[in-house]
Amino acid sequence: MDLKGFCFVAFVLILVFSRATGEYVGLSGNQCVVPASERVDCGYPEVTAEQCNNRGCCFDSSIPEVPWCFKPLQEAECTF
Repeated sequence: MDLKGFCFVAFVLILVFSRATGEYVGLSGNQCVVPASERVDCGYPEVTAEQCNNRGCCFDSSIPEVPWCFKPLQEAECTF
């Protein structure tokens, strides 16, 4: 299977599983290594780590005055 075909199949599987479970599937640790200055808020006040992760987001409360619940980095993108 060529790269485009692989990316298409991976995209479809992620889409199907994420809609079926209501949760983000396959969040890797590398995706949560986001510099504090680049974090995009993904939560709401008083969000817990579990609630944040259920939204498909990363949680790190070790740095004050930045979003603790934030959007993960995207894995390598497939281009068609």
